[in-house]
Amino acid sequence: MKKKFFLAILLALFLSQSAYAYWIWTPESKRWTNPKFAPKESPQEQLQFAKSYYDAKDYTTALNEFKKLVKYYSDALEAPEAQYYMGLCLEELGKHYEAYLAYQKIIDKYPFSQRTGDVLQREYIVAQKLLDFKKRVAGIDFTAENTAIDIFRKIIENAPYGKYAAASQYKIGLTLKAKGYFTEANDEFQKVLDSYPESEWAEPAKFQIALCAAKSSLDSSYDQTLTQEAQDKFKQFLEVHPEAELSKEADVRLDELKGKEAQSNFEIGRFYEKQKAYDSAKIYYNYVMKNFPKSTWAQKALGRMQDMERKQK
Repeated sequence: MKKKFFLAILLALFLSQSAYAYWIWTPESKRWTNPKFAPKESPQEQLQFAKSYYDAKDYTTALNEFKKLVKYYSDALEAPEAQYYMGLCLEELGKHYEAYLAYQKIIDKYPFSQRTGDVLQREYIVAQKLLDFKKRVAGIDFTAENTAIDIFRKIIENAPYGKYAAASQYKIGLTLKAKGYFTEANDEFQKVLDSYPESEWAEPAKFQIALCAAKSSLDSSYDQTLTQEAQDKFKQFLEVHPEAELSKEADVRLDELKGKEAQSNFEIGRFYEKQKAYDSAKIYYNYVMKNFPKSTWAQKALGRMQDMERKQK
């Protein structure tokens, strides 16, 4: 019995020492703290300690150590730096949206940080990565274009005339165009011209506006208003930027639109011909032959004209 009592005392002492090895009473905070989870004695030491893990590419541990600095030394000069590195760690771990949230906290909480320019750059890069994100689950593709658009908008809000504002505005239009929202995309490209007319993105924005008009015109068979509008925009682009790299593509697109206009007028002529309204049909066939003489539609229009003449004899 005495032996069991003695062993129990020894066990209690061992457990007590073990516990006190990890938990220490601090008079300043008047609570027990575990050194294992506590930060270093100064924000400078904690920053260097966390960076050592980052340099070793142990991003999970580094992230936790940077979090300690922000939590325990939130007002220190090192806090925004730790917050920035949190974003870098999250990027390395493939958590791009969480990285954006970490970067945005620097803008929101530490607006005078020297890292502001770097933050805008990282946010732009994160948005680009999200544009390329695609995950297939149960046969369904999940993308992150809408999230990327939100981040691009936030970049513009953070610095309306900053280095990445015009590019972000252009990418919003490009993303919407890729999704088939041509009217909305056109509006976003127009914002590039309105807000950043001297930027490197203004010229391609003009071209994209013409492309949006061309894409919209594809939905119309007989009404050529949109097709004509698209042609006008491409012509304007070629007049202002005859030497631009995009001008060659503009020429190709313009030819496609002319072909579409010729086809549409030919089909209107065919409609009237089938209704035996030959005079109306001739008006459209003649229009095609006169305005698009080198097109295949002009040859077809000539053939229909000759066929109608034979029928009327």
